[in-house]
Amino acid sequence: MSVFQMFSFPFMQRALVAGVLVSLCCALLGVSLVLKRYSMIGDGLSHVSFGALAIAVALGFTPLWFSIPVVILAAFLLLRMASRPRWNNDAAVAVMSASALAIGIMVISLTTGMTTDVDNYMFGSVLAMTREDVALSVGLSVAVLALFVLFYHKLFAVTFDESFARATGLRVERYNTLLAILTALTIVLGMRMMGAMLISSLVIFPALTAMRLFKSFRGVVLFAAVSSVLCFVTGLGVSFAASTPVGATVVMVNLALFLLASLVSAIRRR
Repeated sequence: MSVFQMFSFPFMQRALVAGVLVSLCCALLGVSLVLKRYSMIGDGLSHVSFGALAIAVALGFTPLWFSIPVVILAAFLLLRMASRPRWNNDAAVAVMSASALAIGIMVISLTTGMTTDVDNYMFGSVLAMTREDVALSVGLSVAVLALFVLFYHKLFAVTFDESFARATGLRVERYNTLLAILTALTIVLGMRMMGAMLISSLVIFPALTAMRLFKSFRGVVLFAAVSSVLCFVTGLGVSFAASTPVGATVVMVNLALFLLASLVSAIRRR
């Protein structure tokens, strides 16, 4: 089957549109998160989203609409916890991640059990996305990308040197909060595509791969964006052809590119 035939199916077209936009958002935000040592915030927020999903399914609410405000609130709380002297980023993420996952598992075990909806959000089901899911993903992804481009220079300053940014009069806390909110929206959207267990890989891998090959912030951002989209499209195609899970296949393609970039970087240093 040719590539054109493969993407002639409506469900593949929906998966492609939503997946490309979410991958792009993950890659752009991932660069700032990795540089700020907030890499695991994606993993923590995905677990919070899973907990919110379990509660939404138990109460009969729409999972995505219920999860978005919950995850945004969790992102805000994570920033507040990490800024306290007795906490650090890793500890705050670990506490919230484990607690949310435990709550989700308890709610599922006491109510509906492992339903199709829960399974889809746990392990991803991009090929099962409806038109409504795609429309929501497109709308929120465009909003995330627009805000990232609009505040690119501010986020750049906050990412590299918070003290200098604060000294120039920049409201660092405001832009850290913006970064957390954008990440929360992207994680919720990505859960439908990759699942709670794998969505953080879309945030981390493109940034780490780009950092092996480029030194400038702009170069890293651009390469991360392009590589993330290409890895998703490749993974989607391989998954369809080989009948493998989409999320895991996309992660394996990202891993292969990361290993190749690491090899190129090692050869350059010799």
